[in-house]
Amino acid sequence: MRISLYSSKPYEKPFLEAVNAAAGHELVHLDARLSAATASLAAGSPAVSIFVGDDASGAVLRTLHAGGTRMLALRSAGFNHVDLAEAERLGITVARVPAYSPYSVAEHAVGLMLTLNRKFHRAYARVREQNFALGGLMGFDMHGKTVGVIGTGTIGEVVCRILRGFGCRVLASDVVKKPAVEALGARYVSLAELYAASDIITLHCPLTPETRHLIGAAALAAMKPGVMLINTSRGAVVDTRALISSLKRGHVGSVGLDVYEEEGDLFFKDLSAEVIQDDVFVRLLTFPNVLITAHQGFFTREACEGIARTTIQNVSGFERAGLAGVPEANRVTMRLHA
Repeated sequence: MRISLYSSKPYEKPFLEAVNAAAGHELVHLDARLSAATASLAAGSPAVSIFVGDDASGAVLRTLHAGGTRMLALRSAGFNHVDLAEAERLGITVARVPAYSPYSVAEHAVGLMLTLNRKFHRAYARVREQNFALGGLMGFDMHGKTVGVIGTGTIGEVVCRILRGFGCRVLASDVVKKPAVEALGARYVSLAELYAASDIITLHCPLTPETRHLIGAAALAAMKPGVMLINTSRGAVVDTRALISSLKRGHVGSVGLDVYEEEGDLFFKDLSAEVIQDDVFVRLLTFPNVLITAHQGFFTREACEGIARTTIQNVSGFERAGLAGVPEANRVTMRLHA
């Protein structure tokens, strides 16, 4: 089957090609993001594969469908960038990679915590300039601190496990309580209690209508003064303007972001020679207590191999038996979205 892969990056091609060697699909790598302007490039491809920054809105899906596309293979767990209602109406099967390496994102989230706390990034820059003074680099013991974990799916559970290893007290919030998380010693509480009690809050929930701007002005105000906020889930879970306002007041102590609301125009590109037009993002960069990475939480060898393997398997299953050939856990439907 011919697969057009949008937003295909050099680092992922070897993994996709290696997995596809046995499957025998025709892989068409496209550097371009999927959009209304580029959708016609996939004409003749029964399957199209996209990443998190691609646009699979209704109009784009209609163009793909007119060109013969019948399957959308996401190289991600998230699917908020897909118009599922239109995909269903057109009869386009949507499949995702629900789990590739939960350790990659979980470890990245904890890495952000440690870096912000012990100021590794600032210490590195100082020592490079032969400045060995310690002023301004003081952190705190993670041991004994209270960490709130919002979203205890596979990634959230791994985060809880790591934090318990540090000796942290872990509070959890999710619509479904997991016995495995409780067995680690984490305690499920209301969001109100989590906000009020947590020294660090880390987000691991999907982006849905209910979680969009979950962390807004009211939630931020309810958090402890000096709280550390970590987001490695989806950018729009946090209201960025409200976050900036809280940072300016000094209420939020530090922030680690691997995702951003409008990252589609920024991340996965080299813009070092350009003037960034997003004033909100530029404002975030001015805070010394904000650390931003460009959606690299997933970026490990193990995760990239897992994404490639599941993506090719989803397409092979669809080629063999249509929707029935795609593992149920990998299917994305309106029911799942609801």
